Order: sequence, then C-alpha cells, then structure tokens
Amino acid sequence: MMKITFSPNARLVLEKRYLDKDPSGKIIETPEEMMRRVARHVAEGDRAFESSEVVTQSEASFFDLLSKLWFVPNSPTLMNAGRRLGQLAACFVLPVGDSIESIFDAVKHTAIIHKSGGGTGFSFSHIRPANDTVSSTAGVSSGPLSFINIFDTATEAVKQGGTRRGANMGVLRVDHPDIESFIAAKDHPGQLTNFNLSVAITQTFLDALASGQEYQLLSPRTGKTVRSVSAQKIFDRIVQSAWGSGEPGVIFIDRINQDNVTPHLGAIDATNPCGEQPLLPYESCTLGAINLSKMVSSKGVMFNRLKRSVQLAVHFLDNVVEVNQYPLPEIEKATQLTRKIGLGVMGFADLLIKLSIPYDSDEAVDQAETIMAFIHREARRASEDLGRRRGNFPAFKGSVLEGRYASMRNATVTTIAPTGTISLIAAASSGIEPLFAVAHSRHVLDDQVLSEMHPMFVQIAKKEGFFSEALVQSVAASGSVQGNPSVPEKVQRIFRTAYDIAPQSHVNIQAAFQKHTDNAVSKTVNFPAHATPEEVAQVFLNAAKMGCKGITIYRDGSRQHQVLSAGHSRAENDRIAPRPRPQRTFGLTERISTGCGKLYVTINSDDLGMCEVFAQMGKTGGCASSQIEAAGRLISLALRSGVKPEAIIKQLSGIRCPSPIWQNGKMVLSCPDAMAQVLQHVTASEPAESHQPAGMCPDCGSPLVHGEGCLNCPVCGYSKCA
Repeated sequence: MMKITFSPNARLVLEKRYLDKDPSGKIIETPEEMMRRVARHVAEGDRAFESSEVVTQSEASFFDLLSKLWFVPNSPTLMNAGRRLGQLAACFVLPVGDSIESIFDAVKHTAIIHKSGGGTGFSFSHIRPANDTVSSTAGVSSGPLSFINIFDTATEAVKQGGTRRGANMGVLRVDHPDIESFIAAKDHPGQLTNFNLSVAITQTFLDALASGQEYQLLSPRTGKTVRSVSAQKIFDRIVQSAWGSGEPGVIFIDRINQDNVTPHLGAIDATNPCGEQPLLPYESCTLGAINLSKMVSSKGVMFNRLKRSVQLAVHFLDNVVEVNQYPLPEIEKATQLTRKIGLGVMGFADLLIKLSIPYDSDEAVDQAETIMAFIHREARRASEDLGRRRGNFPAFKGSVLEGRYASMRNATVTTIAPTGTISLIAAASSGIEPLFAVAHSRHVLDDQVLSEMHPMFVQIAKKEGFFSEALVQSVAASGSVQGNPSVPEKVQRIFRTAYDIAPQSHVNIQAAFQKHTDNAVSKTVNFPAHATPEEVAQVFLNAAKMGCKGITIYRDGSRQHQVLSAGHSRAENDRIAPRPRPQRTFGLTERISTGCGKLYVTINSDDLGMCEVFAQMGKTGGCASSQIEAAGRLISLALRSGVKPEAIIKQLSGIRCPSPIWQNGKMVLSCPDAMAQVLQHVTASEPAESHQPAGMCPDCGSPLVHGEGCLNCPVCGYSKCA
C-alpha cells in the first residue's frame, strides 16, 4: 500500500482521534489504511446504481483523492466510515416546539446525536416568553432561557462520542419578547458553556434600525404584538455583548431564507453550531473541503485539477448521504428528502501566499470570488449529472431549482465550513481564515518549549537569506512578523495574520465567498483588544449590506474580562470581584526543585484562561505548607479577578529564601519564585500579550484560538464545536 506523507502534527491528530483502536486502546490502523477504509465504505454508495466494477473504480478514485490530500471529508466520516457506528454527518438541526413534550423530545434526540459524534442547532423562537400564560396548568411559562439551560446541562452529561462534550447552536429571533435576556445570556463567564448563541436578525429589524424606529416584539404563541422597542437599543445590546464576550453572533434569517431552495418544505430558522449550515428541522449536513493549497503552482491556480477534485468530491459526498447510518429515522427521512451536501475549501491563505497575494487586498477578494464561483459551478454540474443518472433529490419538484435545471441530485452543494482538525491533517490553513500566527510555541516532553514556524515562511526566509534561529524565537514570541526589521516589507505584506488584518478585510473575504456559496460561510472577524463597540457595530452592518448570512466576531482577550453593563464603565471606587470557580477545569502539573524539596505546581484553566494555581511540597508540613497553600489561593483569586499572569509573575519573581537551588541552569530562589517560574513556562507558550488566547486546549494545553466561528486548537485539532 502506498505511504502518504503526513506532518508530525497530522500523525499525532490521526492517532489520537481517527485511527481504529482495539478494546485496550492500541492503534490497529495506519493512516493509509484509514483512507482505504473510508474510500471503500463510501464507494459502496454506488452499488445501488452501478456495477461492481464501477464500485471498485470509485474506491480507487476516492482513495487517490484522499491520499493526495486534495479533499478531506468532515471528521465523522473519517472516524466512522466502515466502522460499527457508521454515523458520517457532522451536524444536525432539531425542532423545538412550544410544549413540554416537544422540548424534552428534542433533549432526548440531542443526547442520541451527541453520543454519535454530531453537533446540534436549535431555534428556541417558538417557545412562549417568560411569564406568559400556560393554559394547561393555569401557570406561567419560564421562557426559552430556562430550557436552553436544560439542553446545556444535558450536553454536559453526555460525552460526545465518548470523548468530549457535544456542541450546540441556540438561535432566538430578534422579535421574540425575551430577546434582551437572550442577548445577555453569556455576558458572565461560565454560562451556557456548551452553546454558541446567535440572534436571528430580520429585515424588519434592519429597516427599523436604519430609520431609527421601534419594531414589534411578537408572541410566538399568539403572533400578536407584545410591545414595541427601539431597534437601536437592541442592536446596541447585541454589539456590547459581542464586544465583551464574542457572543452572541448574528444570523440574517431573511437572507438565509432568500436562498432556501425548498421553501415548500418550510422556512429555515436555525443553523448548525458554527452557523455555516442553515437546515430545516431534522436535516443533517454532509461536509468536506477541497485543499486549495494543493490546487496552485507557481503559474497560478490549476483549474483542471480543481475541476476534477470538485467532481469526485461531489460524487463522494452524495455517496455519504447514501451510506450514512442516521441516528434517528426522522433525520434519515429529512436528509434523504433534500440530500444537501456542503463542499467547501481549506488552505485559502496558503494559496494566497503561494501567489504572493496579501490577504487584505482587492486581489485576494477577486481570487476568492473567482475560485468559489468555479467550485460552485462545477459542483452544480456534477450534481446535475448525478441527478440524471441516479434521480433527483425527492423534494426537487416544487423547489427553486426545478425551473433552473433539468435534474439535480442535491438541493445544496456548497458550504464554507470550519476545517480546524481536517486542515491539520492536510497541513493546510483553516478554511478561508488568514494565518493565525506565523510561528507558535508549544510544550513538549521534559518541560521543553518547541517553536514551530509556518513552512512557507521558512522556505522564503531561507531562499532570500534572512532566516535565523533568533528570527524563529522572536516571531514565536509575538506570532506576527509585522514591524520585524529582519523581515522584508514585501514578505510582511504576504504573511499578515488574523490580528494584523483590518476587520473589514475579514468581512470582504467572507462576502466574496458567500456570493457563490449555497449555504453559508463560517468565519470569525478578529478585532484587536483596543477595538471599540462602534467598530464592531460597523462590521455587523457591513456584513448585512454585503450579503453575508451571518457574522461572528471575536475581540482579542475579551473573554478574559467581566463584561460591563451596556453604556457603563467601572467607577474608580468599584471593587473587583473574582469570577466563580468553574465546575470543570483542565491543566498541567510541573515538578520544580526548591531548596526545601520538590514542589509540585498545578495550573488549571477554563475557556477564559488560567483560573487557579495549587502547589504542594512532597513531605513538608507545618508553616511552609500553609504558606504555599496561601500563596496558591491568592494567585488563584488574582487570576479569577482578571489580573494578568505577567503581573503576578513580576511580584513573585526574585523572592528569596535561605536555601536557593539551581535547576536546569537557572536559580530557584524560593517556593514563590518557583511558582512564578512555572507560571512563566505556561504563559511563554501563549501568543504575545497583544494576542491573548481564548483559553487553553483541554487535550494538549496549547492556547486556543478563535476562528471559523469557534474555539480551536492549532496544535492538536481540538474544537469546542466538534
């Protein structure tokens, strides 16, 4: 069997998440065998329509496509194809009605889906508001927020696929009477940790906002007006919460339904967890991505290779719909009715670098439109051909597509979805995001810190003669090359990172891809820490004007701070209160030698960053032990109060005791000094202060980054949105 070249990171991710294991956890599959398993299983989708010979040919074609890393399907397909579970879809939308029966049916179905490895999206807009009448009990409703908390708790209890929690999207219409409490639901840390939240913005709301008018909040139970409220007031609250915590995002629900190709089946009111896949109730999404970094040479984009890859990828994804083992019969029925697939891309930033095109340029926008228009056109042609040979999707008659095409196998064919983990496998940049960092540091064995630099930057630096180990260290410290005197200006322009790029340039790229995408586009607009709410507001408005179907923003470091109420700043005499200790943390323990003995320092984090420090001395008791415990408690209190680790390190470093000791070529002056050194080791693996991480990865301890609408780990592929 041919051997596929994978990066060390890719092999690590494959071994941890994808390769088959025996009951004891021993890996019993090579990456090549995994690709063969997936190709063989998906090729079986041909059997109902083609001869055995054609099935064999499809297997060979699929294996070739996968093994060259020209195309990679969504994670559940890689994990489960040809294995007992057989659930190959990534995400689902479930209906939530205005009754206890409907709500708890959805909770049960959510648990089943999460157990199979999928993520779920819901609209809670049909639930009557808090304090509304409940005629069956003569009582009052508790409102959507109380039920969202039930879904969140259920998700916490069900480990997704036996390895991690599931992911959810909660949507509420902007005209729901409880919209203000929904907007503020994640203003305080630790709330609804298993949910992304999005406000469904209507055109009526946007019109009222533009004209400075009020708009009506409507009872989902009666359809009647409950009250009118200023559109500007609600918009300001959305902006303030998003500025403070990154949530809620917004989806433009009328824009989404404008592209609903099967309106006769109903309106769309929810999306999957990262917002790129609007779906009808019980539909699932079947996703995969073309690796654009493999579609370009020094002469430009290789459109013949891209065309062939798109044709095979559409065939592959349609087969996935055919062979998938769905977790619920309702999902199988709804998915087979429309046979929606979502072919997207990864490696767009890599493609631009290879073409020497800055990400924040008009030329990059032109490339985005050209490439996605080509992919969409060829995907439609491939689906049309499959429709002629295999039959149209059952809901084709009466659909928007019926008048445009003689046949069509799939209601939708394109989606720009997150590719965090699969792009690590393919050694490509994530989705359509810019590079998050040109270099980053990560912990390896024996407390060493390893700096890794983008291979194309290394190649250019060596070719042009400015590469050095000192350059690697300096770039790893900040993640960026902007303003670095060792790096030529023309190279700096090409290697701009997410925070080097103006927010509007992020929107420009998103809008360019959206023009030629059936479904939606998963992307995060990154803001520097000093960005203002007004700048966030402008991006939201521009995204709506430019035809985006939703927008997610993240202001650097925002999740590390308590969000203030809209329109208020902290008074000078206000006291800082520490945020509550989270229920679940993840972290590391480091052993460090001191003059009193070996000290074991544990540093724990949650999604907001470091939150507590414990330290314990092997056999020491009495006064020393109590002082070490007191120091740990005070450090923890400071971290949860928003004090930067660097400030704590500065205060503890240099404190001396009578028995200093040398370790690894460095003096450890005391137990507090040792704790400071461990804190320094952890913070050294994070991006520079100007690019604070959004927490630490629970799997490998590396800093998480906010991209593609979710928290992701650029080292091991962990994604909070699964």
